[in-house]
Amino acid sequence: MTSKGKGEKEGDVANYYIADLHLGHENVIRFDNRPFADLEEMHRTIIDNWNRTVTAGDTVYILGDMIWGKEAEWPSWLSRFSGNKVLITGNHDPKRLSEKTRRFFQDVEDYKEIADDGRRVILCHYAMPFHRAAYGECCYMLYGHVHNTREYAFLERLRRDIRDSCTQKGFARGNFINVGCMMPWIDYTPRTLEEIIRREAEYRKLQIRTEDGSLSTRG
Repeated sequence: MTSKGKGEKEGDVANYYIADLHLGHENVIRFDNRPFADLEEMHRTIIDNWNRTVTAGDTVYILGDMIWGKEAEWPSWLSRFSGNKVLITGNHDPKRLSEKTRRFFQDVEDYKEIADDGRRVILCHYAMPFHRAAYGECCYMLYGHVHNTREYAFLERLRRDIRDSCTQKGFARGNFINVGCMMPWIDYTPRTLEEIIRREAEYRKLQIRTEDGSLSTRG
């Protein structure tokens, strides 16, 4: 679980994405089957991966549920993470942020749309398979919330159906991706959009090949 270094945009500022860190939440280790012995190891890995990846000029879009704790504890956490931060609020985030906490964020929203390297990106803690730009080939919806649960499995089946039935222009594309930190293509590290698309696709190919029996082992 190491970071990629500075990624494809070395020398330039970059946007990164991640969701559902749940810092301070001991039970999430068991809930997600996270590969950490305890909170100390989880925190150390997440902070180290983040700070090796994100430079001072980069921006990280945090898609909800960053910290599991009282709002007064947030500043001490946030001061340990490099780069600019935008919070897309989740169901476990404080409904109101103090000025002391708010100053660590460039922006705080429930929903946001941005442009990233020629692509349109829809950001929300909750999955939106049929958002208003779902029919655009160059639009991606990033979400969190469902972790790697049965609800996520439902979303993936829906996504496969949408993609399989996308036979002509004007049909929904199914470009929505879970960026929860526990997902294999995120691996507890903020990722660029290009990385997310590539790594998630590579993981899917491996899964399909494994299910088809054309791989004798999983590596």
